[in-house]
Amino acid sequence: MKISIILASYDSGHYHGGMGQGPDALISGGLVDALTMAGHDVTVEDIGRVGDIQEREIATGFAVCNAVATEVRLARDAGRFPIVLAGNCLTSAGAVAGEDADAIIWADQHGDLNTPETSAYGFLDGMALATVLGLCWRPMASAIPGFRPIDPSRCVLVNARDLDPDEKRLLETLPIVRTECAGVAQATERLKIAGAKRVHMHLDMDVHDPRELQANRYITSGGPSPEQLRDATCAMALAVPVVGITVSAYDPAFDAQADVPPLVGQLLNDLIATIEGR
Repeated sequence: MKISIILASYDSGHYHGGMGQGPDALISGGLVDALTMAGHDVTVEDIGRVGDIQEREIATGFAVCNAVATEVRLARDAGRFPIVLAGNCLTSAGAVAGEDADAIIWADQHGDLNTPETSAYGFLDGMALATVLGLCWRPMASAIPGFRPIDPSRCVLVNARDLDPDEKRLLETLPIVRTECAGVAQATERLKIAGAKRVHMHLDMDVHDPRELQANRYITSGGPSPEQLRDATCAMALAVPVVGITVSAYDPAFDAQADVPPLVGQLLNDLIATIEGR
């Protein structure tokens, strides 16, 4: 497969800070080599510095989305499969826009379903999925080239276990499909019934059980092992048409043994093989 890896090395508006160091760490950890050795034609595109010179979180966060949307669209036009390596989860809004995605699988220990009205911390990334679903930041999101909000009935939320009270209340009112890794067959069947034709897969590395793999500072007990996540995502990719992938929220400062890069390489290789064979 022809693959375009797109680097978006930002964390909360800061270039190469915190989780913004994750994309480069995955590359230096052998990701391109792992994909190339599996027979894929891999290119790497880096959006570089974009947005607000003062690194203000909101302005820069959406500038990153704009740049990613453009790079993803270019990859698609060239017949390449886009894989976005991002510091922040909000970046998936740009990937969704560039792919013309109409459905999303969101694997994350967090719901990312806060809005400016409900957020207790004002953390933009805690509103990432809400933005993708058109629940907040509508003017900023609508300025992303090609962005169309995804209907919540075409959203699968995988292993979200650290939810704020308002997120729990919101989930009671929306047709979002919630699942653990063991239940993905039923979840993807719901996506198919809802008419999903182009699915974006968002993989926040902190979805894992922190006893098995710690990817960043956020730790909540439970979650899948790397093997369980790999099996679940491949099962979903076999069931529905995945048109792009985002890997986000890896902070190498919390991975002293550099365990994450080879596991991401194996995960992506298995996913790509499943998508190719579908």
